[in-house]
This record gives sequence, structure tokens and C-alpha cells, in this order.
Amino acid sequence: MAAADLNAIRATIEGRLATELAGDPAIPVVFHNMAYEPTPQASWVQCLVSFGASEYLSQGLTTDSQNRLIGIVTINIFSAKGVGSGANYIIGKRIRDLYNRVIASGVFFDAATGPEALASPSPEGYFQTQVRVTFESIEEL
Repeated sequence: MAAADLNAIRATIEGRLATELAGDPAIPVVFHNMAYEPTPQASWVQCLVSFGASEYLSQGLTTDSQNRLIGIVTINIFSAKGVGSGANYIIGKRIRDLYNRVIASGVFFDAATGPEALASPSPEGYFQTQVRVTFESIEEL
């Protein structure tokens, strides 16, 4: 049985974002289970990859069959509070373009949602928007 390598899927998703935001201007990216102390008044991004439902694509047992793995990427974009939403939405557009209906290393990304402004940012003291993208990958057993 050759189950899907969830870390390879996660690395594909996170690697695309890290590479894009390392460009000019560079924007710090934080992933699940990473300590981070944001610089006041500076933009930064948090990327959370979650795996969810799966479904059968074929009726084999543990060999010669396929499953569809489904997950969601939640990307929180933080920017300075009180200076408008423009800088935040520019980052959001870069992120949407990165994932919107793209196939990368066997990961199929659906149409992106957002950037959607959140009323109660966490952590406080920032303007926060969120981009969400569902994704699928085919597991070959």
C-alpha cells in the first residue's frame, strides 16, 4: 500500500507560498506550530494546512485503488492597523494568484475565497484578512 505522503502535500502547499513571499517585498510567513513574534506595524502571513474528508474513487481494497484526499489552506494576512486595507489586499491578490485553480505536484487547488476582512483579528493590533483555498490530491493505493 502506497498511502499519500501528507508531508509532501503540505510541503508543496507551503513551499509555493514561502517562495512567492520571499520575493520583493519579502513578507514573513509562519506555518502551523511555529513560534513567531511579529514586528509591530509590519505585514506578515500565517499559513494553516488542514486535511479533512476523503472519498473512494475506485472499489479496490488496499491495492489497485484510489482515494481523493480533500483539505483546506487557510492563509491569514496581517497588516498595520489604521492605515487602510490596500497593502493587505495586495498581498491577498498575490496569494489568490498563487493557488487559484492551479495544479502543482499533484495537488489540485480550487477557486480561492477572499481576502475576507475579519472583524476580530488574532492577534489583536492588526488588520486581518483571510484567503481560503480547498485542495485535493489523489492517493494511489
